[in-house]
This record gives sequence, C-alpha cells and structure tokens, in this order.
Amino acid sequence: MRRPRMHPMAETQFRYIGKHRRAVEHRRFVLGQGHFAADVRRHDTLHVAIIASPYASARIVKIESSAALAVPGVHAVLTGEELCAATLPLLVGVDAPQVERFPLATGVARYAGEWVVAVVAETRALAEDAAELVHIDYDPLPAVVDMERAIESDSPIVHPKFGSNTIFRRKFTWGAVADDFARARHTLSYRVRWARSATVPIETFGVTCEWNESQQILEVWASIQMPKFPDQLAKALKLPGNAVRVHFDVDVGGSYGVKRGIKHAVLAGYLARKLGQPVRLIEDRLENMRGGDMQGPDRAFDVTMAFDEQGVIHSMKMRAIDDIGAYSGRAPLQLGKPVGAIVGPYRIASVEYEAISVLTNKTPQEAVRGFGQAPTNYAIETGLEKVARFLGLDPVELRRRNLIGKDEFPYLIPSGTTYDSGDYATVLDKVLGVVPMAQLERERDALRSQGLLAGIGVSTCLEPSGGNSSFEPLFNPKNETTTWMDSCLVRIDLSGAVTALMATSTSGQAHETLVSTVVGEVLQIHPDSIRVLHADSLSALPSNSPVGSRMAIMLGGAAAGAAKILKAKVLAIAAHNLGVPLSSVVYEDGAVFVAEEPQRRLGWEQLVEIAHRKYHQLPPGMEPGLQEKFVWQVPTGGKMPTEDGRVQMYPCHSFESHVVLASVDPQTGKVKLHRYSVGHDCGVMISPDVVHGMTYGGVAHGLGAALMEKFTYSDDGQLLSGTFMDYLLPSAEEVPNVTIVDHCTPSPLTEFGQKGSGEAGYLGSAAAISAAVNDALAPMGASIDALPMTPQAIWTVIEQRNSGKAGENHAT
Repeated sequence: MRRPRMHPMAETQFRYIGKHRRAVEHRRFVLGQGHFAADVRRHDTLHVAIIASPYASARIVKIESSAALAVPGVHAVLTGEELCAATLPLLVGVDAPQVERFPLATGVARYAGEWVVAVVAETRALAEDAAELVHIDYDPLPAVVDMERAIESDSPIVHPKFGSNTIFRRKFTWGAVADDFARARHTLSYRVRWARSATVPIETFGVTCEWNESQQILEVWASIQMPKFPDQLAKALKLPGNAVRVHFDVDVGGSYGVKRGIKHAVLAGYLARKLGQPVRLIEDRLENMRGGDMQGPDRAFDVTMAFDEQGVIHSMKMRAIDDIGAYSGRAPLQLGKPVGAIVGPYRIASVEYEAISVLTNKTPQEAVRGFGQAPTNYAIETGLEKVARFLGLDPVELRRRNLIGKDEFPYLIPSGTTYDSGDYATVLDKVLGVVPMAQLERERDALRSQGLLAGIGVSTCLEPSGGNSSFEPLFNPKNETTTWMDSCLVRIDLSGAVTALMATSTSGQAHETLVSTVVGEVLQIHPDSIRVLHADSLSALPSNSPVGSRMAIMLGGAAAGAAKILKAKVLAIAAHNLGVPLSSVVYEDGAVFVAEEPQRRLGWEQLVEIAHRKYHQLPPGMEPGLQEKFVWQVPTGGKMPTEDGRVQMYPCHSFESHVVLASVDPQTGKVKLHRYSVGHDCGVMISPDVVHGMTYGGVAHGLGAALMEKFTYSDDGQLLSGTFMDYLLPSAEEVPNVTIVDHCTPSPLTEFGQKGSGEAGYLGSAAAISAAVNDALAPMGASIDALPMTPQAIWTVIEQRNSGKAGENHAT
C-alpha cells in the first residue's frame, strides 16, 4: 500500500487527532501477549464437540447416546429437546415468533450442518471420539435451497408453524415514482446477483463459560462482536441480567460482523451451569464454515432506472430478494440499512424499493461487514455502468452529472435520510488524479494489444456510518428502539494519571487507540500516557458494540463527552481557587491560568490534589474526585419511522471512489488488477493509520466478493465450499498495490467532524472491479451481472459470446 495523501486539516487543526501514531494494541500483539478466546484457561475445563445434521431437512427420529456416555471422561450428551426445555428461543429480528431457534435442533434439522447434539468431555479429542458413538435416526424431508423457488406456493416450508418462507416483505414508495417514470425518456431494466460470502476471519468463534455457584454468576469469555450480547444471553438462559458477566477484554481475532456467537454461548453457558465446571466451545473450521452463523447476504436485485437523454437518473425501482437461510436473527435487517443510502451519492428524486427476506434450508445468514450496503452499492453502480453504455457516455461523466453537489448539503434523499456533508466530485477528481484517465486508457490499450481483454472500472458510493437502530422499528413496528447509545468513563487518579473505560470488545479496530487519542485531545495530554481498559458487562457502561462503522462517532463522541466534563470540573476548581469568574480562566496543557494574568496559574498536579484531597478548596456543592461518564446518543436518532417508511437511518455518510484497471486472460478467464486507487472521505480521521489499514483490508475483502468467494450449495442443500480448497480467499498474489487518497469533509454532527470508516474499501471495491471486468468484456458484447466473477464464469461467458449465445438487458 502506498503512503496515502493526507488532507491538510488533519495536520493543522488538532494536536493528536489525525497524526500518525502506533496503535496502542500493537504492543501486546507484537510481544505475543494478546488474550484471545483460545488463551482462556479455567481449572477443570470441559470441552464440547458438536454433532451436526447431514441433511438439509430431516426429522430427528431418535438419538441414542448410551455408548458415548459410557466412555470414561465423557460428562454429558446434550440434545435439543433438553436444551429447548431449559432455555428461551434466540431473538428474531422481525415479527415472526413462530420461527423459533435454539442452539441445538429440536424435532427437525433445517440445514446441513445444523447442530443436533453436543458431547461434553474432558478433552476436545475425547469429545469428538465419543460423538462418533452417538447414533441419530433421521427421516429426510423435502428441502428448498433456491430462494425464488422458496417463495412459490408449492414450495416446501422451512418452518411449517410460520406457514411461509417469506419472513419479511414490504414495498416502499418514496416520491413521485410513477410520474418520474412517465416523464423519463428512457428506462433500463437489469438483474444482478450478489453471492453468499463472509469475512472468514482467521479465528473461528470461541467461548468459555463458568458458573460461579457462590455468587450465582455466569462468567463468559468469548470472541464476540454483537450488540446486546450479554442481555440476549441472559434472556435465553432465563437469568437476570446481573447474573451474567461477559468479559470484554478478550481480543477478537477478526470479525467485521460475523462474531455473533449467541448460540455458542447459550449452549456453553447452559452446560457450565448444569455440570458445575467451566465449559469451552471453540469451532473447528468446518463447523465455522458450515454452521457457525457467519455467512452473509445472498441477494438478487431486479432494478429499473428511468433517465433522460443526458443520462440524468430521475427515478429507480429496486426489488431485492435475500436468502437468509433456515433461521432469522438480524439477517432480514440487512435489507433495511440500505434504505439510508438507497440512491447512493446520486441526485435521484424518487425510489420504489421492495425488500423480500426468504427462508431456505441453508446455513443461516448473519451480519457481515456493511450490513447489506455493499450488495446494494453494487446493484446501483451496475446500473450506472449500463446507463452509460446505453447512451454511449463515459461512465465518469455520467456520474458527474448525477452526483450530489457539495453545495447541496445537508441533502435529503427520498427515503427520509439526510446526508450530513460531502464533496463527492472532488474525491472523484482526486482519485482520477493519481493516474489520469488518459494514461489508464493507454495502459488498457497496451494490454489489449498483448492479446488480453482489459478494462477500466469506476465506482462512487456511500458508507453510512454511526450505527443507528432505525432499521429495527422499520422492519418490525413492535420494536420501538430509538437509541443505540454508547458510553465511556474517564477518571483521573491522585497521581494525575488518566484512565478510560469502555464497554465493548474489539476486533482490530484499535478502540484503545481511538479513546486515548480523543481523551488526550480534549485534556491536552499525550495519548500515550492514557490507559484504556475494557470493562465487563456488570461493571460496564451502555454500549452497542463496534458495528455499523459507529465507534469513531459513538465511542469517540462518548470519550470526548466524558473528558469535556472533567475538563469543565478542573476549570471550575481553578477559577474558584484563583478567585476569578469561570470566564476569566484558560485551560492549557492541563494547567489553568487567568487570561489577563498568565502568571496566576494552577498546575495539573495541584488541581488533581484539590479534587481528591482538599474538599475545603472545592467550589460549594462539588463532589470530590475526578471521574465522569458520558452516554452519547446517535446524532439525528431518537425518532420512529413514518408510516410510509421514511427514516433517518444513519447520521453520517462517508464517501469512496474506486478506479481500477484490470485485464482478463481470454483463454483461462483469470483476472489481474494492474492499477487500483481509492479516494476516501470519512471526515476527520482520528487515527489515519488505522483508517488506511481498514480501507486496504476492505478493498481485499471486496476483491474476494467480486472474483473468488462464494458459499456454494448443491441442489439438496449440501455446502460444497466448506474448506479453503473450495472457498477461495484473496492472497498477496491477487491483492494489488492500492493507492489511497484522503479527503476531508467534516461532519457537522460529530465532536471533531469524524465519520465512520470500518467498512471502507469494501463497500465500493466489488462494484469497481466488476465494472472493470465488464469493460474488458464489452468489445465482444459480453457482460456478467453476477458475483463472484470466477475464471470459470468469465470463460463461460466468453465461450457463449463466441458462439453467439450471450444475453442482453432490457432497455427502452
């Protein structure tokens, strides 16, 4: 990765924010002192092995476990029937209480890989050996694995009590769609397909639970990234919230949304309480891939765009159907987040959006980086490419004609969300300035002269950030959640040292660095002197975890809020002791002085000592000590959706623009990326090195979705890509050198002008790469509108075109 070009604001406005600084977390990782789920060791720990269903749909007739229980060292064989009787179903994101789900299948197994039995023994190896002695009789049932087939009236029903495979369906109409279509000179319809993939972190999910009988508390150590994890765990186990303590100081070895782990923790927690010993469950890779609740969106889009002769898009109709698998958690809500950026960065006046969430006999889908936004961006960007090709316009010029202008912010889109700020055209110009288009075209033509197919791809798209909860009431009116707050506690001890406490786990986003930088900025104390700790769920403050590109905004805002309260208290102490009004004192580097008489001052140590020891010198009514917390509500949040589904989905909107030069070997279909530049605007970057790392990783993630990664199923519901021999991940060979260009349009809604960046790179890379491949295929009249564009898929479409069989999109 080339060193990014920095925006001058980050260099001049702040002391510590925006400066290059080694992440606090790096020290322990470099020293080998990270503390991951597999590092948790408790005395007399028992281990769990899982027996999974070999069928996509089958009735569980009989489970015979006596032989396994007779093995020395085996402590339990747990069935779904027992667990179901002792726990409550896991939460469903939409209003579908009949779609019950427990960690172990009860009565019927609904996907190949669903957990049916848990064997508990003194070692994992022993548990696995004993599991082979458990005999399960199944009665196979009809299965449905195609989402279009699943919504047909005669399809097998995944959950007969629910009575339908369509768990959510709603059509939204925002603006004068019919009128805008009637006035449009042209319409163009197309279908695109985003295949099921995931982040596939290097660490699978792991959890250790220990029941403390004397305190009546369940202790939990897990590699989690999940909102409301302690609350949901306690509810499922029928325990009060204060009987579950989740330790958030466990390092998470990669996630980007997939470390939910609620079924794992319910299972281990129940067993720990039942057996009176610590219980550990760590997935092996097959368990993770096949039944670990970590697969992402599996979505088809039918889109029609209405536009004029100049390429200005007036309206759009989008139908999105998403295969969520056999059970529903938060998966249907991944169709909800895109409502907040349903027109992308474009000036589209009206939208019709139909969201359909479908149950099939596949592994359940869960939250994956971007929470459904990346597929939607891909669908919109594909439309821009098709409109440009239809009109014979340059795709960059078409985007310029449709991009929202920098003087139009704040900008209200048809679905009710207001974009906070942006300068989209400038970011596009900057990224095109890295390698001018004329040079890219020369390089493309040179590749073509070598017998390769070659093309240039562009994407311009949004990263909604701030992690609001609005998709919850939008998709389930019974859920009246209107806050997704976060919080931070900051204390200054008698020595003057500063400690901050946050109530969340972290999976590589460098939250300790974030908090120390923000608190240091406010208190004008070097961040390296500030210690940041993870609380546990009983001593912690409210948090909704690092999802939705929210922590720079939410945790950063909370940390700044707590630090500002402390700073105000220090100023009040100083003014009182200096005998002047509060308006007459100035805070600088931890000291406070009288503005008109700088020699009259109190230093940091003096102020801290007064606060902790000299009550007689405190202002009347002030409590002693220096410890404050701040709870930060999502900016622009707090409102329910309107009846027609208009809602302020996310508060802040980062922007990214990708430019790609790719070649395709016509003999093999292999794609190579020769140039890759991305322009990124996430407002003020608190930790630029962290942002750039996430952006680079996001580009690689999107490359995988575009060209390689896919969970493939057979017609009878068997996962065919459950190992890394079949589920291909990008390596250093495939990921190109990426040039990142920064721009800064501060958000008016946040403390420092920061926006979110955790999903950066990923949200636009697949769209740009697919555009480059289709540009390479365009001279022969071919295109691919389904991801991933594997070598086989590309070779097939080339062969079809050579034989005159390639299809066309419908346009008028």
